[in-house]
Amino acid sequence: MVTGTGKIVFRLHGCNSLKEKRAIVKAMINRIKNRFNVSIAETAYNESLLKAEIGFSITGNNRRTVNSIMDKVFNMAEEMGLAQIIDSEMEILSW
Repeated sequence: MVTGTGKIVFRLHGCNSLKEKRAIVKAMINRIKNRFNVSIAETAYNESLLKAEIGFSITGNNRRTVNSIMDKVFNMAEEMGLAQIIDSEMEILSW
């Protein structure tokens, strides 16, 4: 079994309220979740208007496949253009 976890920290521009921020974060989460079927959630900076962090995980039986899907999640998050990525981390564990 192979488990991959990832974290993406975003800088948000032009958010004047938490409602606006949550709409952006929710849109990112829903698009990624629907496309790749990963477990994903907002994990930090919940009350900040300037930053957001999402974490995600995926489990599979092949390290190469898990790594490929995780790379695609990072790429999609960047290509959406809803916020600027300022930090990201990825870890893959084999059991």
